[in-house]
Amino acid sequence: MARYKLVDRSPRFLPIVLEAQLIPGSFEHALDVLVDTEIDVSRLAKRFCNDETGAPAFDPAMMLKIVLLAYSRGVISSRQIERLCRENVLFMAISGDSAPQFSTIATFVRELGEEASGIFTRVLLTCDRLGLIGRQMFAIDGVKLPSDPIPEFWTV
Repeated sequence: MARYKLVDRSPRFLPIVLEAQLIPGSFEHALDVLVDTEIDVSRLAKRFCNDETGAPAFDPAMMLKIVLLAYSRGVISSRQIERLCRENVLFMAISGDSAPQFSTIATFVRELGEEASGIFTRVLLTCDRLGLIGRQMFAIDGVKLPSDPIPEFWTV
């Protein structure tokens, strides 16, 4: 009978430097810097009045980062975003290893309301100013692909 190396799936503690996961030049790094330096989140921060009482809240800048990162990857479910914050190293890095519950994420997105379009517009304008997006085409919904004319051998 053949001998195989043992497959060991027991838990291990792996040392991971979360900050090192946000590689300069990557979208995640650009998003992190963009929200910290270019986007004004003070209007979001004004919603919290827990200076003296109440539990500490999640930083609205961090919440915005994880939501934008998830949306950029096509993930819109708050339950999936919560899971990504617990299991995906990039989401752990962008969130500072805090995993908000899905209800907290859903409430944050819902309460953005009218501000969401303004924040999204500022993100796009800043990305354009910094040269992070191309100027050929930008599609919000759907994929636009150039098409060639129908080859002659297909015509009847």
